[in-house]
Amino acid sequence: MQAERTSLAWRRTALSVAVGSLAGLRVLPPQLGALGYAVSILGLLWSLDLALSARRRYRDGQRLLGAAGGATTAGTTVARTALTSGGFALVALVALVLLVRR
Repeated sequence: MQAERTSLAWRRTALSVAVGSLAGLRVLPPQLGALGYAVSILGLLWSLDLALSARRRYRDGQRLLGAAGGATTAGTTVARTALTSGGFALVALVALVLLVRR
């Protein structure tokens, strides 16, 4: 059950990023011009990456549960978590810069 909950949590995260990016696509371009489009499109691509990663993680987890060896995918999980955290930090930094500039 834990693998299903984790997969659903990542899918909700991907959906939230996609919805936020679509809202940004509507709101940001009048304020930021081409940069608004770029940020929104990057967010949509990121949400697609998150959704595909969640699917792959779930599939790999199910495969590992069925295997007798017990190999782990901790390296890819750590790398993906670091990438996601770095992405959130970058978005937060850009938002802070835009707020301070105004």
